[in-house]
Amino acid sequence: MGFNYISAIFLLVIATVVATGLAETVVVGGSEGWRFGYNYTDWALKHGPFYINDTLVFKYDPPSKESRPHSVYLLPNLYSYATCDFSSARLLSNPNEADGNGFSYVLNQWRPQYFASGRRRQ
Repeated sequence: MGFNYISAIFLLVIATVVATGLAETVVVGGSEGWRFGYNYTDWALKHGPFYINDTLVFKYDPPSKESRPHSVYLLPNLYSYATCDFSSARLLSNPNEADGNGFSYVLNQWRPQYFASGRRRQ
């Protein structure tokens, strides 16, 4: 069966690197937050590298008449991103979990990680 999603999906590639030092908290997209129409690949390249134990914060508004619903998915690989295949994606945060603090995700693996925002078709 699988999931059906709108094809407008965002990618954030985070290449984690083993390093010593203090972990940081990073707001994904900076002051723009987690939203449609933003180039997160470019943002990640400009603000990386990111390290194991860094915390990514995804800030987005809950669904309303003025905004489309957002979520945070972790896709298993680049192929899943390139083909918008969410069948093996893991939902990390749904549209109703947004609040003023955002959703936090700790990078705990040394590998590229692909994050996306999707919405189930009605």
